[in-house]
Amino acid sequence: MIGRLRGVLIEKQAPEIVIDVQGVGYEVLVPMTTLYNLPPLGEEVALYTQFIVREDAQQLFGFSDVRARRLFRDLIKVNGVGPKMALAIMSGIDSDEFVRCVQDGNTAALVRLPGVGKKTAERLVIEMRDRLKDWAPESGSVSMPTPQALGRANIAEAEAALVALGYKPQEASKAISALKLDDASSEELIRAALKNMIK
Repeated sequence: MIGRLRGVLIEKQAPEIVIDVQGVGYEVLVPMTTLYNLPPLGEEVALYTQFIVREDAQQLFGFSDVRARRLFRDLIKVNGVGPKMALAIMSGIDSDEFVRCVQDGNTAALVRLPGVGKKTAERLVIEMRDRLKDWAPESGSVSMPTPQALGRANIAEAEAALVALGYKPQEASKAISALKLDDASSEELIRAALKNMIK
């Protein structure tokens, strides 16, 4: 079991990154919420990881903190939610906000997440409510978000919307990053990206 990696970030192409750990390059799949907290290429990074082995694949998932990894582990226990969908869910919403939606039974908000239909949203609420009842919001999370955090949230929301429309995560990330619209709302980002993508 690989529980944590620390090394140099050498590649970053959402949702996959590569971390060089003493000469060995580990391919790691990360949610957008983790991707935006990563340092520039060439700098050291440490991630908590979850190694998943299946018949046709061995994949390593990475998270910026243990709380995010715990949420991922809980998500993949839900009937019908695999690692790919869990990653998409965590890319579309902050961990604390997701937990609030589950605890409040807010299936309407969950349905807006990439790949989540009404039945899946209902299962998430039913199966995860007890698992997350002891979840405490991250210290300071009630404070007003900084402009930089709002920008990251808008980007994550726009990319999640593009994925929900059927674009691959890599295509969505590339389309949004090409816009260079730092102060744009998520709606403006989506509109501009779609306009460029259908040219």
